[in-house]
Amino acid sequence: MFVNYLAALIFGYALGSIPFGLIFTRLAGHGDVRDIGSGNIGATNVLRTGNKWLAAATLLADMGKGALVIFIVGYFLKEVPLALIFAGAGAFLGHIFPIWLKFKGGKGVAVYIGIMLALNPMTGAMMILTWLFFAYALRISSLAALSMAAAAPFFIFIFGDIPLILLALFISSLIFYKHWANIKRLMDGSEPKIGEK
Repeated sequence: MFVNYLAALIFGYALGSIPFGLIFTRLAGHGDVRDIGSGNIGATNVLRTGNKWLAAATLLADMGKGALVIFIVGYFLKEVPLALIFAGAGAFLGHIFPIWLKFKGGKGVAVYIGIMLALNPMTGAMMILTWLFFAYALRISSLAALSMAAAAPFFIFIFGDIPLILLALFISSLIFYKHWANIKRLMDGSEPKIGEK
């Protein structure tokens, strides 16, 4: 059983560590996305290139890899309890700490949503609605992400089960960790709004 959990974790990490934001911006001729804005490889920073299509592609690809990890591991290890939890944790860790980028990856918001959509669609849908509400109301991506991360364990308490709650608490804690600089800017009023270059 331990080998199966380890395999799920490693596979999740490998797929989750693919830096789509970096790949897409380079292919589109925008250079290294880490050299602009926040230096992040996620969709919000890709948007600062001025290319909305690239940002949308990055968002969908990051969500997709989170969901794909769950589907693939679920297919091959469907008889192994908790394998999906390890796969989800691995995908998230791969995205925020990718070995290919010296462990400096994205903040994991889109990957988190993709993982939860695959594991518990109702929770994933509520997370999207929460992000959209705060993003539309406040126009600050980081605040929308933090609000979503804080709410996710409560959604799972309603719609999910205990192992999934533990995964959500783990990922949400890392979301807050990765947004620490954003939190400080939110406190001093210097956090940029969505769409600002």
